[in-house]
Amino acid sequence: MELRSPEILLLTQFSRDILLKLLYQAEAKTLALICGLRDYSDVYQALVQVKFRRGSEKERVLFDFFELVVPQKTKALVESPSSESNLPCYSLFSHQRFAAQQVKQCLAREPNRVLLHMPTGSGKTRTAMNIIADHLRLHEPTLVVWLAYSEELCDQAATEFQRSWKYLGNRQLNLYRFWGNHNLEFDDRVRDGIVVAGLSKVYSRLKKSIQFINELGSRSSLVVIDEAHQAIAKTYKLVLDILVEPYQHSALLGLTATPGRTWADINADAELAHFFAQQKVTLEVPGYKNPIDYLVREKYLAQTNYRSLLYQSGLDLSAQDLQRIQEDLDLPQYLLNRIADDEQRNLRIILEIEDLVKRHRRILVFAISVEHATLIASVLKVRGWQAEAVTANTPSLERDRIITNFKENSSEIKIICNYGVLTTGFDAPQTSAAVIARPTRSLVLYSQMVGRAIRGVKAGGNETAEIVTVIDKDLPGFGSVAEAFTNWEDVWRQN
Repeated sequence: MELRSPEILLLTQFSRDILLKLLYQAEAKTLALICGLRDYSDVYQALVQVKFRRGSEKERVLFDFFELVVPQKTKALVESPSSESNLPCYSLFSHQRFAAQQVKQCLAREPNRVLLHMPTGSGKTRTAMNIIADHLRLHEPTLVVWLAYSEELCDQAATEFQRSWKYLGNRQLNLYRFWGNHNLEFDDRVRDGIVVAGLSKVYSRLKKSIQFINELGSRSSLVVIDEAHQAIAKTYKLVLDILVEPYQHSALLGLTATPGRTWADINADAELAHFFAQQKVTLEVPGYKNPIDYLVREKYLAQTNYRSLLYQSGLDLSAQDLQRIQEDLDLPQYLLNRIADDEQRNLRIILEIEDLVKRHRRILVFAISVEHATLIASVLKVRGWQAEAVTANTPSLERDRIITNFKENSSEIKIICNYGVLTTGFDAPQTSAAVIARPTRSLVLYSQMVGRAIRGVKAGGNETAEIVTVIDKDLPGFGSVAEAFTNWEDVWRQN
């Protein structure tokens, strides 16, 4: 009675028969008389045998008897419109589709390699998964190899592939994991699917036996390297060369938000461009010189306020120190350690964080060292804030707990002080503020740190973001990711 309306109970024969049999005998005889029944031995049996057809006079009599109104008939078939919009479940925007099309054209012609350059927050991974799905549909059976240098990036890629293939796939195929505790042994079944592999694990297997990587290369037709500015590092380049070079059917796709290795070493940057045959597809948006401006306007990236925290450390740099700064790709660790020990500098950082908590619920702090991250987190915790330290020394279970807690959707203010582990492969869109307390000459590293905190509303992030960069006198600093996006254009131009 609670689940059905009285009208539906009368319209449904099963429940109507029950109701008729529950009438008092006098009521049943009255209804039988109204329905025109005369000769019967069992009034209830006679009533349940009556055909109360929809729209008939007997149906109207039945409803009148129970003091109900006959429900109007609804159309059995809803007329379909002549035209209607259909939204795909794993779609690309027009600028992403254009970039994907350019990439596929480059991969289809010699030397079959290209770098896809898209800024953080612009859907680089989603675009790549569409390219991979097209490739897997076109080549059957085949293997695609996705290489990344951290376990976080490997896990992120595997999860995203599973999600994308659910909508873009045309057959059942396997996802093979080869990082951390995951292993892969080749047999005849490993011929169709995607292998997501950690570069360090592949290199470690290569040192034991070249047979594994030769087998992987011979079965694959596309190799994708995430964070491709790492591609010419000695170990990674060796892996890529062995995977791709010997096989004419193999193509190489690099993915990066920063198409250079450094800020000031043009030779290293030129080597990266040469490795990808000077072929780079850059995200282009009509009417915008820099796509970052478009991404901010359309709320894929947050409207970001970049601020500098100026500090004169009094390092008293020697001539030898200055020479090392000029020669090394990044700042020497012994200098960074001296900066990390500066109590006044650390106090300024802590006070800056305590100012940010007035406006932000999720804050990342990029520290100078393991000890520095632990120190800042400890002081913040003593001062009453929910702060944690995440470094390479943090046990994996503890790190997972801290990161999961940080990502939870709550109004609590949470701070993670980290060193070296959350620059890539870390996706916490609620993060809206970052403190870059680690001086660096690497524009790549700086862009990665900033990218953790500037996701916009359409990427699950925030309307606004705040980046505070500690600028030490006589040490380099950067202004924004928009500057970084066009920094390496010269070395990618065709000769």
